[in-house]
Amino acid sequence: MGFLSTLFLRWRGGSAASDPRLLPEAQLSGPMPWVIAIMIAMTVVAAASGLALRNAAATASADLEGGVTVQIVTAAPAERLRQAAAVVAVLAKAPEVAEVRQVAQEELNTLVEPWLGTRPGDDVEALPIPALIDVRLKGAATADQVAHLRALVVPVAASARIDAQAGWLAPVFAAIGTLQWLAGGLIALLAIATIAAVLLASRNALGNHRETIEIVHMLGGTDKQIARVFQRSMAFDAAAGGLAGLLFGVVTIVTLSRQFAGLGSGMVAGAVLHWQDWIMIAAIPLAGVALAVLTARVTVLAALRRML
Repeated sequence: MGFLSTLFLRWRGGSAASDPRLLPEAQLSGPMPWVIAIMIAMTVVAAASGLALRNAAATASADLEGGVTVQIVTAAPAERLRQAAAVVAVLAKAPEVAEVRQVAQEELNTLVEPWLGTRPGDDVEALPIPALIDVRLKGAATADQVAHLRALVVPVAASARIDAQAGWLAPVFAAIGTLQWLAGGLIALLAIATIAAVLLASRNALGNHRETIEIVHMLGGTDKQIARVFQRSMAFDAAAGGLAGLLFGVVTIVTLSRQFAGLGSGMVAGAVLHWQDWIMIAAIPLAGVALAVLTARVTVLAALRRML
């Protein structure tokens, strides 16, 4: 009766409906904050992965958008060098070409060394390695422009092959797009799982405090006033869990970024997070708190309408 007397006196004072002691459990005593922390951490990692992949694809696409590669495929070294020089001379006069450069033999040797195992004493020039010419256009390398360049090159170099550099990485861009969709799907599933966890926790709290809620109703409390008590408790739990999840997620992102940076790959180097991305990541816990509070409010109000 002591609790009911205190409740009645507080209600007469107008503060019972918003008193968090209607839910006597201590904050962080249940599993809810830890569940939200796990969800937020996984969401942060998934969002960072999707944003990093987007940045890597954008960087690679920008670098290769106006790039064209010409290969001189012939086994005779002298003929290969002659055709390469003729191609450079022709393309240097083309109005749509911004820059043309023949890749040095030393660079080609470095490129093929991991696969051929060449050594300083080996006769690398005797190998049928195509001569490569890097061409940068003033605009995007469209199919029409590539066809026009091919028409200019073939008469002076019959063994020349022309390809847009972006075409080489088309399967990679497609795979990156798929991974981005998977990251978005994972974020959506985590949001649904968070809603389900909050819904179950809210229903469980309502069941545990059913008698108290009935007394508050008899004292004149409204459903919205009771829902605010649950909202406040859920907001504290979600904020604590969201902060913990954000810290764990950021630590995971920094660790992974350092490991990938050690690969030294050009495309991996473009997979960085900009300040706009970090703002989006920092907003994830706020969105999680808002989602948890809204779910708790809707769940409690709906349950109270059925309960009384």
